[in-house]
Amino acid sequence: MYPALLTIHSLFRWLVLVSLLLAILQAGSGYFRNRLFTSTDNKIRHWTATIAHIQLIIGILLYIKSPIISYYWASSDNSTTSSDPSFFGLYHFGFMLLSIIILTIGSAKAKREKSDKAKFRTMLVWFSVALLVILVAIPWPFSPWANRPYIRIF
Repeated sequence: MYPALLTIHSLFRWLVLVSLLLAILQAGSGYFRNRLFTSTDNKIRHWTATIAHIQLIIGILLYIKSPIISYYWASSDNSTTSSDPSFFGLYHFGFMLLSIIILTIGSAKAKREKSDKAKFRTMLVWFSVALLVILVAIPWPFSPWANRPYIRIF
């Protein structure tokens, strides 16, 4: 089950990033062009948050099943160095959870805004911050903390 979860989590990351980029581009376009907030914009907002939440659930399942995490928590020295166990045990999980919280708050606030411009502005700001946190927390192949390939297939 672990290898399948790892593959799904790795592939789904791209869906999260693409949907988040699309939502940010839509929000920026709507904000700077003073467009109406259409049902398509609302669907993009909603599905971006939904996709991110699905990724979070997959990530939590992976966290529970991961031998790296098991090793981290079983280790007597849970130091916060830049090793793989510390990165995945604390930083990756914590920052990704933070990004989903930011994204969820932004989505909820945008949904409740009165004006179209305020909806776009709220999405633009909150989703951009969430994207920045996500980009920092992904174990990219070039990451100094923990590196993984762009796509993991078991």
